[in-house]
Amino acid sequence: MSILIMESIYYPELNLDLALTMNASDAATELRITRQTLYAYVSRGLIRSVADDTAKRTRRYVAADIRQLKQRHEIARDPSQVVHGALDWGVPIRDSALTHIDGSHCWFRGRDCVDLARKCTVEQTAAWIWLGDEAQANAIFDATPYGERTDEGLRRILRDLSPIERFQVALPLMAANDLEAYDFRPRHVAGTGARILNRMARLAAGETDPNVRAGIAETLQAAWLPARPESEALLRAALILCADHELNVSSFTARCVASACSSPYAVVNAGLAALQGHKHGGSTERVAALFRECGEPEHARRVLAQRLRRGDTVPGFGHALYPEGDPRGRALMELVGATCPDATGTRLAVALADEARSVLHEEPNVDFGLCALSAALSLPDGAPLTLFALGRTIGWIGHAIEEYQADTLIRPRARYIGRQPESVVSEP
Repeated sequence: MSILIMESIYYPELNLDLALTMNASDAATELRITRQTLYAYVSRGLIRSVADDTAKRTRRYVAADIRQLKQRHEIARDPSQVVHGALDWGVPIRDSALTHIDGSHCWFRGRDCVDLARKCTVEQTAAWIWLGDEAQANAIFDATPYGERTDEGLRRILRDLSPIERFQVALPLMAANDLEAYDFRPRHVAGTGARILNRMARLAAGETDPNVRAGIAETLQAAWLPARPESEALLRAALILCADHELNVSSFTARCVASACSSPYAVVNAGLAALQGHKHGGSTERVAALFRECGEPEHARRVLAQRLRRGDTVPGFGHALYPEGDPRGRALMELVGATCPDATGTRLAVALADEARSVLHEEPNVDFGLCALSAALSLPDGAPLTLFALGRTIGWIGHAIEEYQADTLIRPRARYIGRQPESVVSEP
């Protein structure tokens, strides 16, 4: 696709930059149609256009609309390709009003996730994603009971587990005593989500029993960095930036479980199981290992060179949905740099990012950003994945609410490619 890149020009009528549009010639070529057909598509509302501020009496055409229409044409020519590629970064397969990714931004119900991370609390973001109303945050979370106390035997078991393992042990026990979790009306699911998030935050902080009521980010800050109250804003931003990301593997898993009308506790546990895979949230462990391997900022170039010569991958850079760089990773790097500019972890993260850009021509993604934050603040081992899990729980609950409302079972079919059945010959 040929998209003309020029100086940044902003089109307020569609909230677009010039780089996200195409001229008529490129648009027609991309679709293999004439300009007259292009104009007809615009008049029918299939493609949006905006006035070109760089040339009089000229229009430009929204590149995303061009891509979507091209995809529809390809599907019409070969419908079998829809099924074949749908589950592999393919065409959309499920309606959702939660998250929109346009190649350079990630939007939660129409609001930029980076803007939310800078301005809102975790609870407000959860209320926005779950109910589309951040003003409901206090009503949802303040009404959430703490739950029952944990007996001493279970407390000892949980103490020896990682935060993710604590979540997976404790959630089924909570579910057994929470009959309200089977009320699948949106407001009630949101209440269950608040109970789950509150307990998970305390488990991550090392507290297995209720204590002083506090917000999610505040609970983590008080446990991990009690002498650094300024770190709460960083932790809050990390949780919000991880809150949702469309139909990633853990969110799709969560939706499948919710479509079967399992409780939100089962939905979250299913999401946790998928999140830990090293191709998903577990990638943070590989990025953390890269940080440990470097140790000091001045070693970044040598370590990257050694990895590349061995044929090893360099985790934490690039994202298939963001050709120009993951906005979540960029935001975390900016926040870490502004809050902890002199920390060794920050300098190490910047050195790694700079070297990777020069060699890989890729930008840091959210996994790298979480590890940069963890290194800059000297958080406990496993903190990046813990933050990822806590934040993404918000999204899993949001997806569950949508599936409960849709009330249809997700049941795709497999395309059989095995040995053909043998013919059955009836005995006379």
